[in-house]
Amino acid sequence: MSLDAWLTLLVVSVVFPLMAFTRLGADMILLGAVVVLLTLGVIGPQEALAGFSNTGLFTVAFMYVLVASIRETGGIDLIIRYVLGRPRHEGSAQMRLLLPVAALSAFLNNTPVVATYIPAVLSWSRRLSLPAHRFLMPMSFASILGGTVTLFGTSTNLVVNGMLMDRYPSLAMGLFDIAWVGVPVAVVGLTYLLLIGRRLLPERRGLAQAFDNPREFTIEMEIDPQGPLVDKTVEEAGLRHLQELFLVEIERGGNVVSVVGPGEKLKACDRLVFAGTSAGAVELQQVRGLVPSLHGQSSLEKDYRERRLVEAVVSDQCQFVGQRIREGHFRTQYGAAVLAVCRNGERVAGNLGQVRLQPADVLLLEARPPFIERHRQSRDFLLISQVNGQARPVHEKAWLAWSLLLGVVALATSGVMSMLNAAMLGAALSVASGCCSIGAAKRGLDTQVLLTIAASFGLGAALQSSGAAAALASAALGLAGGDPLLLLIGTYVLVALLTEMVTNNAAAVITFPIIMSSAESLGVSPMPYVVALMFAASASFITPIGYQTNLMVYGPGGYHFSDYLRVGGLLNLIVGAVALMVIPFVWPF
Repeated sequence: MSLDAWLTLLVVSVVFPLMAFTRLGADMILLGAVVVLLTLGVIGPQEALAGFSNTGLFTVAFMYVLVASIRETGGIDLIIRYVLGRPRHEGSAQMRLLLPVAALSAFLNNTPVVATYIPAVLSWSRRLSLPAHRFLMPMSFASILGGTVTLFGTSTNLVVNGMLMDRYPSLAMGLFDIAWVGVPVAVVGLTYLLLIGRRLLPERRGLAQAFDNPREFTIEMEIDPQGPLVDKTVEEAGLRHLQELFLVEIERGGNVVSVVGPGEKLKACDRLVFAGTSAGAVELQQVRGLVPSLHGQSSLEKDYRERRLVEAVVSDQCQFVGQRIREGHFRTQYGAAVLAVCRNGERVAGNLGQVRLQPADVLLLEARPPFIERHRQSRDFLLISQVNGQARPVHEKAWLAWSLLLGVVALATSGVMSMLNAAMLGAALSVASGCCSIGAAKRGLDTQVLLTIAASFGLGAALQSSGAAAALASAALGLAGGDPLLLLIGTYVLVALLTEMVTNNAAAVITFPIIMSSAESLGVSPMPYVVALMFAASASFITPIGYQTNLMVYGPGGYHFSDYLRVGGLLNLIVGAVALMVIPFVWPF
């Protein structure tokens, strides 16, 4: 191999472990790798920036806008409201949930679908007196299975098809071409989840139990009207730097002062709500001028328009992961106070300020109303939902948003327009018709995913142009003994393992040139390998970190890491077996 090939392999060998085992964003790691290769002269500017002009990338971006329009108009809420209903037993409840989720995910990015469903499912399961963990993981898996039915189902499918069009324009796939494999995979996978998968899940505590009683994690005191604290600020009263507790809110005259600042003046009969350990009550009793509250109902159980109780799932990209809540100045950064932390279905005990945040932790927050919209698309949180909040009202334009999506599908399927043109037109009409504001469209764009895809192209180009892809393909052919079927199985296994450790888009884009070189060297059609690549990149079932929706349900469902291996491991084998059996019949070697 040439020096450029060795340098490329060295960079790739560093990139994958960094994505798998560090908190650095995949987009930053891959952009850094492209910069290194460009600096070393392995690739030129045109190759480094090729990903930013790929048709698949822009199709993904415009589809994000279409999905945002459906979310903003309450289109998914409308389906949830009419589909979930009141089933009589757990089996029918799962069917009412999984089938619509899979169907929606065939045409919408599954992340917003799952994000919209989670709070609804938590409320629904509580109403049915059924454990939420029986629904959340199967729902995530159903969304992944549904995404394999069409090219619109996942960003990976669109991007791989875009690379295929660049390399073999005559082999470009239609919107429903992969349904020949996707439908059998989805049917078998959903049958497994409905009949077997839910029985493999052990009993787990979830958010409903962990955050059920506010009195368990708050202490309420009142300002003695005759005491020395009246008209003093929080700082002057010594309530700013307590060891075991922190002041969350002040109830005053039928209103509430949320996320209390150090300069807030205390008034007679103020009701102060502190979060922390029960041992901290001793500390409060030593403060002159504070007396135990004698009110019956907890302040947090009351509804105030000035504050919201919010559940937020911590992302692996959150800047406070690994830091203690008090040291990280969480409250200052977000304008929200942490009331409790739930991890693996259990509330984290001890001094709240000393808790080190971890990915998928669920935080119970008290925040001002703007917090939800301001941080809904933040990279720091996978999911933000209001506790016991009402479903968002269905906007009168929901039908129009769905009509635009169906129009895009019809135009792309009939061949009247390319998928890129149809998605572009649909996004433009969504904004022009008012289904999606420009601000919501911007928030709907997942820039991390788009940058990851674009940067992956630079790494893939380096593998191709340096000769590293050809060398790796030669090695792969040697292991497969020149057998096309063994090479197909090896392709699927390799990509499926990579997608559990790194992002599915990066796994697909970086391995694409290697797989294409292998097929070309063998002198067979590349199509079976392209389709296998698509399905393997979507087979993220055995870890919560393999796919974003898995991580989103991890905390709210109170799951353990082993639960994914127990339920998803068998599903991975089933999906792989069905895909590898069907692909050669639809696309012969």
